[in-house]
Amino acid sequence: MDTRIPTPLRIIRLLADGACHSGEAIAAHLDLSRAAVWKALRKASEELGLEILAVRGHGYRLSAPLELLDAGRILAALPMAAQGRTARLEIHDQIDSTNSHLMREAAAGAPSGTLCLAEHQSAGRGRMGRTWVSPFGSNLYLSLLWRYPFGLVGMAGLSLAAGAAVADALRMAGATDIALKWPNDILWRRRKLAGLLLEVAGEAQGPAHVVVGVGINTHLDPRDAAAIDRPWIDLDQVLGAGTYSRTALAATVADALGAALERYARDGLAPFLADWERYDLYRGERVEIRWGADVVRGIHLGLDAQGSLRLDTAQGIQTFQAGEVSLRPEGG
Repeated sequence: MDTRIPTPLRIIRLLADGACHSGEAIAAHLDLSRAAVWKALRKASEELGLEILAVRGHGYRLSAPLELLDAGRILAALPMAAQGRTARLEIHDQIDSTNSHLMREAAAGAPSGTLCLAEHQSAGRGRMGRTWVSPFGSNLYLSLLWRYPFGLVGMAGLSLAAGAAVADALRMAGATDIALKWPNDILWRRRKLAGLLLEVAGEAQGPAHVVVGVGINTHLDPRDAAAIDRPWIDLDQVLGAGTYSRTALAATVADALGAALERYARDGLAPFLADWERYDLYRGERVEIRWGADVVRGIHLGLDAQGSLRLDTAQGIQTFQAGEVSLRPEGG
């Protein structure tokens, strides 16, 4: 086992199978004293938020097994085309934010197709400055860096293309009743299952790059979710715990997202609009568009060719672009 990994994480990797491991066996495997094992177990529980059970006469185990991410297994699960698109794959036990990390790496010259995943984010972020709850060893925290020869203006519809791609990936993973809330929240029966955060940098006329961050709730403990201020759902509830692989899901999402970013470079937003509208949850419903203290109400008419939302209001049809704008059902 890699001794460069902090001792608490080394112990969690040993306990990830969910079985009991005696303190003596853990100490021997990691070349530690029994006192150091106990101290590391307590630190792992406190810092990573994991429930570690002491079973009298048997040792220690996690309250539930963890499927930790492995780069080799993810790469092996990718189709050949997706392997060719993946210039580099990084998996971090702990990181501030996969998006923040890749934005720093992009500024330092990281290649297009750099993929980053993490077991835990200490500063995970969602749209509009919201915190993304990121407990250790559960859920999916994934970001992909992509470079384009064109400029920032050409990326106006990219969030919609990415949202449609991730919705497709979840459907392929077995989740039915998937829907999109403009611009790219992913819902299951009107509860949030996943979200995207796109961050761009570059020149107005090009070149430019984007980091697309994807957060998917797979197993979300209600204690961790207490800070979420809207209805949520996780894949354990949608598909059933133990019926899907976190590794396979990571590969499916990475494949779909990379293919979409590559196609966007060739064809723009147009080929994604029909897919997006197929998932559009609120089309034809009364909604509110909010930015800051301003609110506009009307009937959601769908998207125009640029991906802007069309709203039938008391003042006529108005269009809105993604960004610091929030859509919600009227009165929601």
